[in-house]
Amino acid sequence: MIKKYFLPTSYVEDFTKITPARLDQLDVRGIIIDLDNTLVGYDEMNADDRVLDWIDLMRENGIKVTIVSNGKEKRVSRFAKPHDIDYIFNARKPLSRNYKKAISAMGIPPQHIIMVGDQLMTDILGANLIGIKSILVMPVKSKDGFATLLNRRIEKFIMKYFRKKGLLVKED
Repeated sequence: MIKKYFLPTSYVEDFTKITPARLDQLDVRGIIIDLDNTLVGYDEMNADDRVLDWIDLMRENGIKVTIVSNGKEKRVSRFAKPHDIDYIFNARKPLSRNYKKAISAMGIPPQHIIMVGDQLMTDILGANLIGIKSILVMPVKSKDGFATLLNRRIEKFIMKYFRKKGLLVKED
């Protein structure tokens, strides 16, 4: 049961390790991506060059990107709007509604969508609940917002289980 709900399709160091070639292998044409501690630290307000270069690379390769964040509108829109990145705020992940909304807005069948995020309890669980692929990334910063602290404690046990069983191996 833990495997069914929390095991990601793939596990990488950070979002920059996700390349168009790797996405092509997975038959992916659209990315739903978390914001806080996935693209930037939860306390960073603006996209840096790493984020913008990666989003440009995805766009150049015909891969759509939508940010789906549990963050508030002001925080998410301030990050995404200046760079014309589609976004959904207050997503209430892992609930399915806003994953489905993002998939519909991209106009890509779910089997060609992948979720990228740093949390098993929200990002990966939500992806698994609606049956889309997922990539777990290491958090950008070790410091988290208050609401994430409990999730991180639970995740430690799940990650330990996955590693012990050889189910979760970080890709290059």
